Amino acid sequence: VQLQASGGGVVQAGASLKLSCTASGSLHGYYALAWFRQGPGKEREFVGIVSLGRGNSYLADSVRDRFAIARDDASRATYLEMKNLNSEDTAVYYCAASSAATPSIAATAFDVWGQGTQVTVSS
Repeated sequence: VQLQASGGGVVQAGASLKLSCTASGSLHGYYALAWFRQGPGKEREFVGIVSLGRGNSYLADSVRDRFAIARDDASRATYLEMKNLNSEDTAVYYCAASSAATPSIAATAFDVWGQGTQVTVSS
């Protein structure tokens, strides 16, 4: 399976963006989709995860009050809706798929990564 992330762009602080990540093949055998981000000069960090079974989701504390994560099984896609963006949200956003049966937000638990989409928030 391959993942394709899209929806990034340059926005003003306070704006909203919706990122999409679509799988090109079957997600059979995968248990979760997640979003990570890597800002300039920063390490890659977890943003949010959604299970492919029950659809349970979890967001990082830093974005929980502004971001939402969802999935669409029919489209084999996951979405990250971001509101009230600020300069700290500037990063390359990656989607990833995990075949680990035990949920984990560690990057090492994810087998397949998309190419990333750039989000730049100007103040």
